[in-house]
Amino acid sequence: MKQYRTATLIKYRTTMTTAKSLGIWMDHASAHLTEFTTNPIETKTIESKFTHQEKEDTLTKSEILMHNKEQHEESEYYNKLGEVIKQYKEVILFGPTDAKVELLNILRADHLFANIKIEIKQADKMTEAQQHVFVRDHFSRCC
Repeated sequence: MKQYRTATLIKYRTTMTTAKSLGIWMDHASAHLTEFTTNPIETKTIESKFTHQEKEDTLTKSEILMHNKEQHEESEYYNKLGEVIKQYKEVILFGPTDAKVELLNILRADHLFANIKIEIKQADKMTEAQQHVFVRDHFSRCC
C-alpha cells in the first residue's frame, strides 16, 4: 500500500510541474525562455555554443570540420531546450529564423514530447519587453 501512495504522489508532482506554459523566442544563436505566469515575468537565456566567431575560426581550418562542429553544437543547443520544454504542457516557439521549425521537427520525432502542445509563430527581432507581451497575449488568448 505504501508503494501505491508513493507512485501516486510522484505522478501528482509530475503533473503539477508540467501544468505550465512557456514562450521561447529563438534563433540559431540564442533562445529566450519566458514562462507564462501571473507573477512578474522573467526571461532566461540559453546560448548556442556555435557563435559566428567560432564559425569563422573553424571555417579557416576546414569546411567539413566547420559543418561537423556546427551540427554537434546545434544538436546540444536543441537538446538543452528540449530538456526545459519537457517540464511544460504548452509551448510557443517564435522568432525570425528557421531554428524554431528545426527544433519542432526534432521534438515531434521524440515520443516524450507527444503530450506537449507546441506551436510556432513567425516573429521579428524583439526586445525582452516585447517578448513578454507576445507570450502573455498568446497564452491569455488561447487558454
